[in-house]
Amino acid sequence: MHYIINYNILLKKLTLFSTGCRKYVESNLDKRLRHMTSKINFTKTEVMNLPLPEKGKINYYYDKQVNGLGLMLFASGTRTFFLYKRINGRPDKVKLGRFPEISVEQARKAAYSAITDIAKGINPKDEKIFAKKVLLFSELFNEYMDKHARLHKKCWREDNNAYRVHLTRFYNKKINNIFKGDIIELQANLLKNSGLYSANRVLALLTTIFNKAIEWGFLDNNPCIGIKKFREKSRDRFIQDDEIPRFFEALNNEPNETFKDFFYICLLTGARRSNVQAMNWQDINLERAEWYIRETKNGESQIIPLIPQAVELLYSRLKNKINDWVFLSETSKSGHIEEPKNVWKRILKNAGIENLRIHDLRRTLGSWQAATGANSYIIGKSLGHKTQSATAVYARLNLDPVRTSVGRAVDAMFNTTLKKG
Repeated sequence: MHYIINYNILLKKLTLFSTGCRKYVESNLDKRLRHMTSKINFTKTEVMNLPLPEKGKINYYYDKQVNGLGLMLFASGTRTFFLYKRINGRPDKVKLGRFPEISVEQARKAAYSAITDIAKGINPKDEKIFAKKVLLFSELFNEYMDKHARLHKKCWREDNNAYRVHLTRFYNKKINNIFKGDIIELQANLLKNSGLYSANRVLALLTTIFNKAIEWGFLDNNPCIGIKKFREKSRDRFIQDDEIPRFFEALNNEPNETFKDFFYICLLTGARRSNVQAMNWQDINLERAEWYIRETKNGESQIIPLIPQAVELLYSRLKNKINDWVFLSETSKSGHIEEPKNVWKRILKNAGIENLRIHDLRRTLGSWQAATGANSYIIGKSLGHKTQSATAVYARLNLDPVRTSVGRAVDAMFNTTLKKG
């Protein structure tokens, strides 16, 4: 009996000691988090410019606008937003996400959401409210554009176009209700109505968007996983000898002068469609017969030599200049033409030509350059191609041989028309 009493007393003392230790730890946690911290107004610039702590230490900062919203700054440079609040009577931290994966405003919204849940008796740490927030696909796409595409992709406008044209069915659908079967059905419809290349590009876009959703904590799984792209053949289509006369005839008879000139410039320069659409008078020097493209698809600038036919066409358009866009549009948001596909279809129909894309005009120029004796380096320079092996050679080439090569190729095309006539 003596041992039993001593055991009970010991157990009671241990329980009291454990409770005291817990309170001591919680109290010191509270003090430690307040120690060596600063209150600042969280902004992107302020957060980016915070001095890094010494190795092995963490600096804590709190936002002046949202009570409890904090930032942990590690010596490695990692910056993590958190909410520091008492949850169920105990001080605790709820991680909201890393900066810049989530912005300051997103961190504030997440903090307000978590504070509301705590007031309702919900532990956001257990429920993972922020991570499990269900977005509409339209909301996710806006996140994708703002946090990734516009910042890191040169072709972000193409993503926006694909979203607007092909993904309307998902606009108001919650992202956790978009399943693999929905993607497969979309892919099949795109194959039937828009072709395998469009189907593959949209699948690639969706895969990236849902991967970003997982990275940002909005989803656990990517519904695109396991869906294969359609097999693509390497494309080598360009305008053939017998098609050239019909193509030029249909192009010359096109009533829309803006698009007619647009397609001519695409062919005469070999420039990418997106660059020609955004062609700006400020970047054109007709006296030197040069067009400066500030940024191409590969992220670099390019100077395109303008052959006499292109210069003559541009001088003609300059007479009716209204603003800085060479191919202006009164209906588009950008101010320049954006969607030439309908006019392109009409021209091909009138020419009796099938399976020819606007991008094939670029390939057509390169093919005719090759046919008239240009080497691969000259063709690469004129089309703005970049390869590791050719970079050094490009740097030594001036525009004169490039302009000569392009002019020779264009003359050969026009001569074909004259022969047929």
